[in-house]
Amino acid sequence: MIELKGLTKTYGKGSKSTTALSDLNLNIRKGEIFGVIGHSGAGKSTLIRCINLLERPTAGEVWVDGINLTSLNKIDLQQQRRKIGMIFQHFNLLSSATVYDNVAFPLKLVNTPKAAMDRKVKEMLALVGLEDHSNKYPAQLSGGQKQRVGIARALASDPNVLLCDEATSALDPQTTDSILKLLLDINEKYNLTIVLITHEMHVIQNICDQVAVIHQGGIVEQGPVTEVFLKPQHAITRDFMMRDHEVGIALEETALASADVSLQTDGSSKLVKISFLGNKTYEAILSRTVRKTGVDFAILQGTISTIKQVPYGQLTVRFEGQSDEINLTIKELMDQGLDVEVLR
Repeated sequence: MIELKGLTKTYGKGSKSTTALSDLNLNIRKGEIFGVIGHSGAGKSTLIRCINLLERPTAGEVWVDGINLTSLNKIDLQQQRRKIGMIFQHFNLLSSATVYDNVAFPLKLVNTPKAAMDRKVKEMLALVGLEDHSNKYPAQLSGGQKQRVGIARALASDPNVLLCDEATSALDPQTTDSILKLLLDINEKYNLTIVLITHEMHVIQNICDQVAVIHQGGIVEQGPVTEVFLKPQHAITRDFMMRDHEVGIALEETALASADVSLQTDGSSKLVKISFLGNKTYEAILSRTVRKTGVDFAILQGTISTIKQVPYGQLTVRFEGQSDEINLTIKELMDQGLDVEVLR
């Protein structure tokens, strides 16, 4: 659906040049919600603006729905851009226009007949829950309502792709969750490909199927959210995980400190982290396994949460018993599809 090939973007020339993206490659499948996460200055805003060529790359190609946008002339590019909607961090609404006229704006640009435009605007306002606000002005709306207008406007042209440029970072947590749920509903209803950039890991966790971590203009890690979230490989990814889960990490560190005191010195204790995913989160796998192997255990810390409505859990557990029995327990758990990491 979207393919970025060798994407490079440089600002300025000579000694004053700055490279925002460097030989970046990325593939996004049709109908998925793809998240791009990175710190400020990592290149994520430049990346998303290159997809619709609001920023023209210095080198490389941008393919959307089988068409190389970087090879198009101005008129053809404008036509293809109508298939790519975009919402912004600060809404970018026309302050002197009503909600209705803001949503109708892209339709007026292409001379949509009035009756068809009216039907589409009403449909979009109903979709985002603002059908009773059509005659209001942006100044009369909350931040969440403004973003809903922005979403309705972006969808009015029936795009195949929706780009979200830090769409929730100006909103409070409760409003953020409502906007993310709306985007998820839109994705499921229209099979719309959504590309979302953010610096918040919980945004990725809530709705994304795939995630790419961008750092210094390049992708340093990518994959299914469940894999990247539960097994971060790059230091930048682990940093995001720590920022969004400081309380859980503090509890785990406390558990590790406590374990240092209680671990036996004869090698017959091990401290492990067990990760569960999907329905296994709620199954009694651990208790069944230790009954079979004869190992005792103590749960020192545990959490259960969801990744895009998929449950996952993590336990910090101390096993006690004979070394061969503990090793067998770990093997049995792994054979049943759990991820087990020996901490100490």
